[in-house]
Amino acid sequence: MADRRSPQISSRKQPRQARSTDLVATILEAALQVLAAEGAARFTTARVAERAGVSVGSLYQYFPNKAAILFRLQSDEWRRTSDLLRAILEDRGMPPLDRLRALVHAFIRSECEEAAMRVALSDAAPLYRDAPEAGEAKASGAGIVDTFLREALPQASDAVRAMAGDLIKTTLSAVGKEFSETPRTEAEIVAYSDALADMVCAYLRDLAKD
Repeated sequence: MADRRSPQISSRKQPRQARSTDLVATILEAALQVLAAEGAARFTTARVAERAGVSVGSLYQYFPNKAAILFRLQSDEWRRTSDLLRAILEDRGMPPLDRLRALVHAFIRSECEEAAMRVALSDAAPLYRDAPEAGEAKASGAGIVDTFLREALPQASDAVRAMAGDLIKTTLSAVGKEFSETPRTEAEIVAYSDALADMVCAYLRDLAKD
């Protein structure tokens, strides 16, 4: 049986100087442009290097292959989502249900604003999804909702909180993806986010009564 190895998707080296940091930023911006214009199927390191105005050799100093570039774009997107979750759910200046409502609105808006790029990254996922780094990056924000639910549902059991967290995360992800696949107006985004927030908050409110 053939040995099926995961692709190398970690960066070869991390930029340490401003010039190197700028080069990596230029490469990643070019990669976004190539992905948007060509899609995952026609995405190549040569096209990225050409768009960035650098040699392929310079690109390979930081990214060993196209999977590494695409994974970096995806992990950056996951990080932005985690930062969004954390900034809202850890804001103790708002009651828990207000935070949850704000989260729903911010998440749905983010899904709509970045829909095209998310579809392209989803198409590219087979190139890196089996690599261990992918699982680690995606799981990095998993504990944010769990921490929030311990505050919002202090009397609930661990099993109930785990179920609630899984339901909320799965619902937001699935509904956000489905809704954002069609171009939406500002009024549609607000109305849909309000309705979804009503549902999620009602669910959490019922759990708090038990």
